[in-house]
Amino acid sequence: MNDLIKEIYDGVLNGQQKDVSAAVDAALKSGMDPAVVLNEGMVAAMTEVGRLFEQGEYFVPEMLIAARAMQAGLALLKPRLVQANIQAAGKIVIGTVKGDLHDIGKNLVAMMMEGAGFEIVDLGVDVLPEKFVDAVRNHQPNLVGLSALLTTTMPNMKITIEALKTAGLRDCVKVLIGGAPVTEAYARDIGADGYAPDASRAVALAKSLCA
Repeated sequence: MNDLIKEIYDGVLNGQQKDVSAAVDAALKSGMDPAVVLNEGMVAAMTEVGRLFEQGEYFVPEMLIAARAMQAGLALLKPRLVQANIQAAGKIVIGTVKGDLHDIGKNLVAMMMEGAGFEIVDLGVDVLPEKFVDAVRNHQPNLVGLSALLTTTMPNMKITIEALKTAGLRDCVKVLIGGAPVTEAYARDIGADGYAPDASRAVALAKSLCA
């Protein structure tokens, strides 16, 4: 592994934002391929972060810190990726459903997805079904991610899926749902394409649905 790639990889893994930014900057100035910096440095590191989380060696705070370090590097890398016309792994519209103001889980999923090479359209919190419909129409994503942290807002996931059906857009996208009270059974009940219990598995699911 190239020294700079190793610095980026280790920096992301350990949540060192400044180290990641410096190493990405140095890698780009040295003429390194932006796709190599992204895939071998950041995506590989975030994959390892996901593995450590699943093994119980990392917890949500470590994942968040790693994701923030990755984003620091990605901010420098994005313009180069656009110039080089590097295709994203897929596009995801994500948001917390109507009535729900929780965003930590949703933000972590968005950051982990971005770390895996997906393009993210983040609609924020308390998102009306119509806003999801408009976003699907305007951005033509591969996936829609719905988050809910309250049992009282979970029904708005179903309402959002129904709104996509009514708009004739349901068949154009895969719908993933998640959040503390959400279950696999609920995902099946409301006609979602998948459920992930945490950010790491959300990434794996998104990749499999986009494959």
